[in-house]
Amino acid sequence: MSATEASSPNSRRQAWLAVLARAPRADLEAALAQACDGAAPPAYEWLRAPEIGLAMVRGRIGGTGDPFNLGEATVTRATLRLTGVAGSDGAAPVGVAWHLGRDKRRAELAALADAMLQVPERHAALNAQLIEPLAARIAAQREARRQDAASTRVEFFTMVRGD
Repeated sequence: MSATEASSPNSRRQAWLAVLARAPRADLEAALAQACDGAAPPAYEWLRAPEIGLAMVRGRIGGTGDPFNLGEATVTRATLRLTGVAGSDGAAPVGVAWHLGRDKRRAELAALADAMLQVPERHAALNAQLIEPLAARIAAQREARRQDAASTRVEFFTMVRGD
């Protein structure tokens, strides 16, 4: 099952938003240019122009302990609405983006991709050109990190003496 083949529309959108949050700027620009066939992207209006801020990062010892504030991370967010285009529900699609870092253009592109993915005529092409390849790359990177960590794993055991 691919990242966007989950059961409900909300879970599909959550899956592609997770991919867009990790997508490099160059990949977003290339995929959107290809999805628009070299033409200008659809017109949009800002609901929240890209802005940079801080978010508190929380952690848990061992993944199960009490939460604690680990520190702050720089994030960029943006929200836009396509104009002159209707989504699957007939309303103008609203695209959102949040990502770590300070790249306003990347947030703009991710929000535009999110909005365009909500347009039925553009969804299949953009999903195939952007979301699926990036989801596969992210999964491969995660597996490589997992294997690197597993290669340094030490198994401790206790030998019983005297019995």
